[in-house]
Amino acid sequence: MTARLQNQTSTPALRKVISAAAMGNFVEWFDFAVYGFLATIIASQFFPSDSVSLGLLKTFGVFAVAFAMRPLGGIFFGVLGDRLGRKGVLSLTILLMSGATTLIGLLPTHASWGVTAAVLLTFLRCLQGFSAGGEYAGSIAYVMEHAPSDKRGWYGSFIPVSTFMAFASAALLVFALESSLSSQVMAAWGWRVPFLLAAPLGLVGLYLRWRMEETPAFKAMAAEDNTHAHSPLRETLKSQSRSMLRLGAFISLTALSFYMFTTYFSTFLQVEGGLTRSRALLVTMIALVFAALFCPVAGRISDRIGRRNTIRFVCAWLFVMVVPAYLLASSGALWKAIPGVLLLAIGALTANVVTATLLSESFPTRTRYTASAFTYNVSYTIFGGTAPLMATWLIDTTGNNLAPALYLMVIAVLAGIGGLALRETSRISLMDDTAHQPDADLPPYPARQAAR
Repeated sequence: MTARLQNQTSTPALRKVISAAAMGNFVEWFDFAVYGFLATIIASQFFPSDSVSLGLLKTFGVFAVAFAMRPLGGIFFGVLGDRLGRKGVLSLTILLMSGATTLIGLLPTHASWGVTAAVLLTFLRCLQGFSAGGEYAGSIAYVMEHAPSDKRGWYGSFIPVSTFMAFASAALLVFALESSLSSQVMAAWGWRVPFLLAAPLGLVGLYLRWRMEETPAFKAMAAEDNTHAHSPLRETLKSQSRSMLRLGAFISLTALSFYMFTTYFSTFLQVEGGLTRSRALLVTMIALVFAALFCPVAGRISDRIGRRNTIRFVCAWLFVMVVPAYLLASSGALWKAIPGVLLLAIGALTANVVTATLLSESFPTRTRYTASAFTYNVSYTIFGGTAPLMATWLIDTTGNNLAPALYLMVIAVLAGIGGLALRETSRISLMDDTAHQPDADLPPYPARQAAR
């Protein structure tokens, strides 16, 4: 019965599910990414300072503050999503994100409103963070609860694809603006264009989200016991705390590697590598497109070798390759910077793909949205939101431009310890709540694969 329900979604229907979830996710993260790529201009417009490092620290500080709202958003939207369903909540998150981003594009700068402009910028970034807290885990749960159990890595990989393409599109747009507009025009109004695009993009995403169907897993859970369909937050934290801590430890590496190469690396290439802003954006854009193209490959591999083996690869790869990546990126040569960022991208994209599956596979349906959103967003707040800030501070304090790489190596070790404490979940049913208990007696991956 469970297996039949789990695989009842047809392939054409799955394509529609992925399109709706991925497009909405694309819009959300395009809006969120623009701030990072415009960091140096935002620093001059809202945090003018004689020190470039101080201006960047303030700008990335606002970047980090926005992440502090993500766990709150994860709890709020997670509880709603587990209680009312996935569809309506995902429509609400995109509405909030698009509205906040559009308003950033309309904000007066420090020259006009002084410190008030910086306060309003921080407030709108917090709204963005609150919205983002309910987005990713919800999109993943929506896709995973439709996908067949033996292909969740493959189908789930298209959500990270949409995330990387959102960052790539944001980088491409900023690159095009930087190439076609003078620095004076860019500072005057050019930087506002990407933010104002949030309005039409948000309407498209909202339309697609509103037409989505509810997931089979949520419908089945609600039909079985409507009065106890959702586990309260306290019970969620109590019953799933062990899995949340283990998964959160691994997601710390996912978050740090993701924001190091999608957001901070562009700044690093300019400040430490001496590349022009347009060239730094070009390098980042190439890496983002590469990551988007190879996410499905990583998803296929994860389905074949299992989640724990994928975790081993991610931690080992990033531990070994991050120093060569930073050395190449700091060389000042474009032909060295590109392979440097690609080394980091391989680990980051694989980490994102396996994290996408683990977010749903680690928790039962009745707590999935709440537990996964809270775990994901706490890790991203601590290690993702602070990544540009920490990297800038570490270099400024130590004088060593490899300090961020050493920081990532330490996190890779901790992530391996936590991630490998998780059970193998690549073949469990998302409709069988007993399979998600921390002490469930499941045979190891190879035995279960052979049994199939």
